[in-house]
This record gives sequence, structure tokens and C-alpha cells, in this order.
Amino acid sequence: MLLTLFTNPAARADLCVPRPLKLVARKKLRIAEGVSLWLAVLMMLFVHPLYAEASDDSQEDAGQLYLMNGQSTWQQPALILNSDFKVQVSGLLAQTQLTREFKNTSDQWQEGVFVFPLPDKATVYGLVMTVGERRVVGRIEPKAQARKTYEKAKAAGQHAAMAEQQRPNLFTSRIANIPPGETVSVEMHFQQPVSYRQGEFELRLPTTLTPRYMPGEVVAEAPKDWHSGWAMPTDQVPDAHEISPFTVRPEDVSPQSHRATFTLEIEGGFPLAEVTSPSHSLHADIDGTRVTVKPEGDRFLMNKDVIVRWRPVAGREPTAAVFYQQWQGQDFLMAMVLPPDTTGPVLRRELQFVIDTSGSMAGESMVQARKALLRGLDTLRPGDYFNVVQFNSQAHALFSQPVPAERHYLARARHYVHNLQADGGTEMAGALSLAMNMDKAPVEALVQQMVFITDGAVGNETALFETIRRGLNDRRMFTVGIGSAPNMHFLREAARWGRGEYTAIHSSGEVNQALNKLFSAMEAPVLTDLEVRWPSHGSESNAVPSKPGDLFRGRPLVQAIQGVPAAGEMEVSGKLPGGRRWSTRLNLNHAEPATGLNRHWARGRIDELMDAASLNGESPDESHIIKLSMVHQVMSPFTSFVAVEEQPVRPTYEDLESEQLPTLLPAGSQSGMLRYPQTATFWPLLSALGLLGLMFALAVALLNRRVAL
Repeated sequence: MLLTLFTNPAARADLCVPRPLKLVARKKLRIAEGVSLWLAVLMMLFVHPLYAEASDDSQEDAGQLYLMNGQSTWQQPALILNSDFKVQVSGLLAQTQLTREFKNTSDQWQEGVFVFPLPDKATVYGLVMTVGERRVVGRIEPKAQARKTYEKAKAAGQHAAMAEQQRPNLFTSRIANIPPGETVSVEMHFQQPVSYRQGEFELRLPTTLTPRYMPGEVVAEAPKDWHSGWAMPTDQVPDAHEISPFTVRPEDVSPQSHRATFTLEIEGGFPLAEVTSPSHSLHADIDGTRVTVKPEGDRFLMNKDVIVRWRPVAGREPTAAVFYQQWQGQDFLMAMVLPPDTTGPVLRRELQFVIDTSGSMAGESMVQARKALLRGLDTLRPGDYFNVVQFNSQAHALFSQPVPAERHYLARARHYVHNLQADGGTEMAGALSLAMNMDKAPVEALVQQMVFITDGAVGNETALFETIRRGLNDRRMFTVGIGSAPNMHFLREAARWGRGEYTAIHSSGEVNQALNKLFSAMEAPVLTDLEVRWPSHGSESNAVPSKPGDLFRGRPLVQAIQGVPAAGEMEVSGKLPGGRRWSTRLNLNHAEPATGLNRHWARGRIDELMDAASLNGESPDESHIIKLSMVHQVMSPFTSFVAVEEQPVRPTYEDLESEQLPTLLPAGSQSGMLRYPQTATFWPLLSALGLLGLMFALAVALLNRRVAL
């Protein structure tokens, strides 16, 4: 006892403490220990979901960064966005004035950043910013210079707007120094060719886009000043941060935001029988050759493409047309020639169906895709061979090689298709390689064809086009676009590089109609070995496209040329099914006046310069492209429009907030495609771990103190 007292100071002190006081101290200590224990348990319950969320995010593909909100709700944007489309169609071109209004509902000065789609062949040729009664006309500059001009104006407190191209069908608008409570509007002027096939015209205006899959490994942090999306740059998509706008539901934005109005005026030059739309309820006022089209109701949600189709009166469908413009002393012509509607021999085919089953296809898109594939299987005839390849994060073939279109194989294929589900990434390259490198059917003289069914939601389009060009060999690729907002640029260009055709399905109800036309065209090209001869005083090398491909049933040849006056004749010739030669002549003296031909030609030349560089594995001739862009005042990959008001408006003592406006989730998509801005980071997880550590430290200290007592 004496030894214990001598060696243990706490024991000696214990003798000096009255027993009632010791009991009180121990009771308080037990209470503190209990509270600490329950705090630790509650902290663990709080930390677990945060850890799970962080763990789930870390398991995503390296090329994808999903910035999901850590809260149950997220703060609505301070900027309200509304759009107005005014479209005029004359001949084969549609001119559009797209006005965006950005209203600042906050008490802070704002910069708005909005990534949005335009038609895949859109040529942007104007930008006007309006603040109150003041209109500022934008100018075109090289992209790097335009960014400096915009940043300088933003820092100086001036109203400024800029538009730049990220992809041929994807653009970014930036609007600086929007005052609290005020509205700034930006007009974009663009034109696009009107599609004509099977006797029907079609105009498509996208209002939102399906989030793209960004393959590859993350390579670096995106520049903070120009980071406008949810993805980070990868080795396969270095601009992923610029083409990945946040995607939200309509209820996530103000009820007054992300709405649009639309007016379309058509002057076709021939009487129209009907105007229809598979996407929206429209009202058409037809007055002979002139039509005015408006949606029923004042405004509509910007969550799907606007599609308008019109058909001439039976027997009045155009088979040829020519248009003329003189611009700055230069002559421009555009000609359309429809080949004869002939039916050749039915071809025996080896047909590969490649279907996208990635996460972006979930919902209505997957329903459409299954119906499209099943319809394709129904077109197979005895003697044909086929296979089915599905892909998401990985590719899988139903059969190891193409099999004959016999009953038991078709039954297995239909069962396989009915069970397809959408999930995972969009690794197209692997699917293309699998389909293109597969052993051919053990039968000679089969026509090799591939039907590629997808929404095209990828960020590495250029690399995929190169894969298609190098790997298809004698096979032709036909693309089928799925969903309410497909990537039409990918669909059109993949079919072009694959020497095939494309089509787009807007709803399940039009699957049969759309695919009947496509599979009819797939039976055989109507015209091959195509040659176009313009009058000798023109330079054929100035025509775009310079080398037209094969023509399919119901699709016309459309070519534009610089330097040829409206005089003489144009001759088109080619080979019909069976080997017969066919030719026709078009009198250029009867050309109708038109506008925008110079812009259409310039855009075509820029596209061909970009293609030539890709084919040769070289960098594009940037200086030549910039020159074409500046001369014809059309935007290119290397130029942008910028508008700046000279007088500063934001006081130097006021801060400027920047807001990335989201796009709406495409109609029919599932909520798994939502990409919210990141309003909560890992700080709650780190704070919780820190507090948990403090709790354990306190518990240890209390236990030590209890032992001491």
C-alpha cells in the first residue's frame, strides 16, 4: 500500500479528495463519455453516405468527371435564359436569327456562359449584342485574339459578348457584365442547307444536346477561366471541359427559363401540299407557294430538336434547280439535280447491325433503338448474312461471325435484341474495330454493309471518323440517329466517311417510315461514278463538294461553285444500276436569285480543308482557313465573333460572378444523364473526418482521465 502511494501520484491525490466530490466527478465523466460515444456514432452515420458518394464518383471512367450536387437540391441559376428562332427558307438554304435573352435575377453582376448546339451544317455569320436601346454589332477575329478582346472588356467592366465554335454543331456564348436585374440579348445569325430526300424537305433546329461520353485518361486541369463543363480534358478529348455543359431537368430552372419561341417562313417557289412536324404541335398557314409556321402555344421547352417537314403538291416535286448570287464582284452558283428513280437488282448482303447500349440511350432512346434493329432484321432476305454487335463500355457480338438469315438465327437475334439494356460508357472505337475486323461470311459476292444505331453522344468524333475511313474497306456504313436530341454532326459525317446514308428517328411512332426509306436506299446506289462538268470558264476545283459521292434513291446532288456566272450548261453524268450510263444537263441561264451562296461555299471549302488535313495526318492550314473566314465573315474552328460596348458600366468596386448555364435533359432521357453543377465538394467529408478524429481523441483523453481517477 505504501509502495503504491509512493509510486502513483494520482493515488496519493485520490486520498486528498473527499469521496462525495469524487462520485460527482466520475458521474460527470460518464455523462461526457456517453455524449462522446453518441456523437461518434452520429458522425459515422453522417460520414458513411459522403464516403459512399465519393467512392462512387472515384469509380467512374477516367475520362468522365460527374460533378453531382452533394445536397438534396441545388441553387437555381441566377440567369434566366430565353430564345427566339426566326427562320426564313428560300430555295435550298434557311437563314435563322436566333436571339438569346439573359436576364440577371440576382443582386450581383453576372457573366453568363452557355454551351449550346446548332444544326450540324450551320454557318454562323453574325453576332449582335443589345443592351437597352443600344445595339453593338460584333466583328470576327482569330479565336485567340477574340478571347483577349473579350477578357479585356470583361475586366474593364464593359458589356461584351462572344461566340465561338467547339464543334461544327456545338458553340459557346459568353456575355460579360450583366447588371443586377437587367437583361442583355445576343443575336446570332446563321444559315443551314435544307435537307431534301424522297420528295420531302426537312429543317431541324436543335435546342439541347445529349451529354457526350469523354473517353481517355485525364491529362490536365482545365483552364479555370474557360472551364464551362462537367468534364476534364483527356488524351482523347482535349477540349472535354468546353463541350460538356451541365444538364438539368426543367424543374431545376426557373419556370420562365429555357423556353423558346419559333417562326418559320417558307418561300419554296412551288405549291405545298402539307407541313408536318414529328416533334412539336405546329400551325401552318399555307398561301400558295408561301407558308408561315408557328408552334401551337406561345413558348415551348428547349428539351428536344424542332423538326419541320414540308412536301410539294404531287407532281410538282423539283427534280432540278439552280440558284445564283453575285457577291463583291464574284459569281456563286448552287445546283440541285435529282437522279432518276430506277430500281436495280436486289443485292445479296452481309449486314452488320451495331447498336449503342450506353447509358445515354436509356429511356425512350433504347425503345427506339430496339424497334429500329428489329425492323432491320425484318428486311433480311434468304441468301443474306447478318450479325448483331452491341456496345457500351465494352463491345459484344451475338455471333462470332456473320450467320445466314435463317429462321433459328433470326429468332435468337430477336430474343437478344428484346433483352438489350442501356448502361455504361460509349466506347465506339472498340465496337467499330470488332465489327470491321470480324471474319466475313463464307460466301462470295456479298455486298458488305453496316447499320450503326446510336445517339452519337461522344466527344472524340474526329478520331472515330478516321477509324471508319481506314477500317471499313469495301463495307458501307449507314447511320441511324436515335433520341430527341441526337448528335447529327456525327451521324452525317460517319455516313459520309462510310460512303453510306444517314437517317434520324425522332419518336417510336416513325421508326418504320424512316427505316423503310433507309433500307430502300441501302439496296443499291442509284448513281455511281458521278461526274459534274461546269462551263469551261469556271474552275472545277472551286466546287464544293469537289468530289461528290454515290447518290442513293431519293437523294439529290447539291453542289456550289465560285467563279462561274449564270450562263451556259452544267452536265451531270454517272452509272446506273446494271452499268448503263446516264446524264442530264441544267441550263444555268434560268438560275433563280439567292443570298448566302458565298457563305455556303466558304463553309464547304473550310470543311474540305479540314478533311484534307485529317486524311494526310497534318495540321490544318490555319492561315488559309482564317483568311476564308474573315473574307466571307463566317465562323470557323479558328475564328470567333466578339462584340464590345465601349463605355464601362460595372463599377470597379463591384465583383463579377460567373455562371455556367445548363442545358435541359433531352425529352425521353432518364435522370441518370443529369449533370449538375458542383455546389458541394469533399469539404463535408473532410470536415466530418476531422471532427470524428477529435471525438476519438476526446474519448481517449477521457478514458485516460478515468483510469487516473
